[in-house]
Amino acid sequence: MNLVTQLPRHPSRRDILNDNGSLEIVSPIRLLKIDASPRGSKSNSIALTDAFVTAYRDAVPSVTVDVMNVWDERLPEFDNAAIDAKYKGVAGSAMNEAEKAVWDRIQALVARFKRADRIVLGVPMWNFAYPYKLKQLIDLVSQRNMLFTFDGERFGPLLQTPRAMVIYTRGQEYREDLPTPPSRFDHQSGYVEFWLHFIGVQDVRALAVENTWGDKAEASMRAAREKVAALAKDFLTMPVKRSTNSPLTLRESETI
Repeated sequence: MNLVTQLPRHPSRRDILNDNGSLEIVSPIRLLKIDASPRGSKSNSIALTDAFVTAYRDAVPSVTVDVMNVWDERLPEFDNAAIDAKYKGVAGSAMNEAEKAVWDRIQALVARFKRADRIVLGVPMWNFAYPYKLKQLIDLVSQRNMLFTFDGERFGPLLQTPRAMVIYTRGQEYREDLPTPPSRFDHQSGYVEFWLHFIGVQDVRALAVENTWGDKAEASMRAAREKVAALAKDFLTMPVKRSTNSPLTLRESETI
């Protein structure tokens, strides 16, 4: 069962960014956990996001978690009605019943991103990229004047989310000296992290867990569970990286 915590509609942010870049927690943290696998208890990526959230809850018992599995959300199609609603929404024009229904659903999804103080995202590799349902979610919520702005020349983020953690799972290993060099085969991480920064996540951390099937799978997952537990504790107090450049430059990742 996929339980979603009911959160206040318009909570006020009371986290304080200190001069040293660390975040002082003075209110409950709202964490949005996004899972992109349809495999439930059989999913390696969900097992690792669950382990991350469990360890994070141990460190922050007051955290509230909103679970969004893209396969369970009954996401609307981004079809003609949705596209017409998009253009009318930007223009402020009247919508018909079908357009309003899909636009209301899109706004409800966007609201869950806006409520989040942290985002944890689990992404299995499909055909060297990511599941199409995750892209469907991205296409639905990435709307002008909702998660980003555009003035005809420049884009700007609208979220104020300090941190996100992305956990990727991959069935095999990707190294430049192997038949699957990441420079050619990794179409999974670049877009996901670009998108998170694009909508306004200030600091994106990532862990790629490889060899999740075959003879090495058990050892790989055991090491990954230990790693995500340590990362979850650091996720609470790690400093937010600062840059005078675009927020798209902020990234820290590792592979195990």
